[in-house]
Amino acid sequence: MKNVEVFLVNAFTANETGGNPAGVVLHADNLSNEEKLKIAQAVGYSETAFVAEEDEADFALSFFTVTGEVDFCGHATLAAFSTMYREGVVTEGDYVQRTKAGLLAVTVGANGHVVMAQKLPECLGVFEYEAVSGLIGVEAASLASTQLPVEVISTGLPDMIVPVPQGYLDRLQVNERLLSDFCKDHGLVSLHAFELCEESGSVTASCRNFAPLFGIPEESATGSASGALACYLSRHLNGGRSGCFTFEQGRAMNCTSVITASVDYDGSDVARVRVGGFAKEIGKQIISL
Repeated sequence: MKNVEVFLVNAFTANETGGNPAGVVLHADNLSNEEKLKIAQAVGYSETAFVAEEDEADFALSFFTVTGEVDFCGHATLAAFSTMYREGVVTEGDYVQRTKAGLLAVTVGANGHVVMAQKLPECLGVFEYEAVSGLIGVEAASLASTQLPVEVISTGLPDMIVPVPQGYLDRLQVNERLLSDFCKDHGLVSLHAFELCEESGSVTASCRNFAPLFGIPEESATGSASGALACYLSRHLNGGRSGCFTFEQGRAMNCTSVITASVDYDGSDVARVRVGGFAKEIGKQIISL
């Protein structure tokens, strides 16, 4: 019997509260994919990250939901590097992780703040408001009133970015069966809904993320979709200019998280996408295989 230690970590915390829980397994070199899936299922979080040695990068990270492997996970990356920082595996500085989404840079600050690079954005298509309306219980005309498109963007995972009018976000009624079928038919991971924050303050937008196809009815912080949303806003609101954003997520779950994101342009092209935040360990779990 093999015993595996799993760190339980809340990622994208706000003043050490809230956040999105992830499992983290260090020294995972000898675990098979079947064992990783069993561990992720036993932990029961939306994602668990597995850290292994890597010849061409500092680390190799793999990510498993309770249903299978995904190419990348932002909040689990944050949880993993925060754990390695606390455990003395890494110190303040710059690192490179190999993921199925590619080689991605990660910066660890002296205060434990972790900033991770994401893949440059791929714009994978646009949906009519009528196609999305029934998935979230908002009339197409209300979605259209935002004057912003429903667009699929990937900075590692294909997320459908859906703008909703201010005041609608907390009242969404997601049809999980329809959304799962929709995501399966169109090759999507999640629906990432947002409303812009018009009042003065540091928060750019409040968000909700739904990925029922992957066993995630809703999660309280989504790093990959935050990168995609930052690219979306930099193009549609900033006119294709560099910008920094702060997103709030998880409010409807009574688990508010804070995610920072930035997009840098080189001329008319996106040159860099980064997402950052803090994480806090909340416990450990021993899984017997």
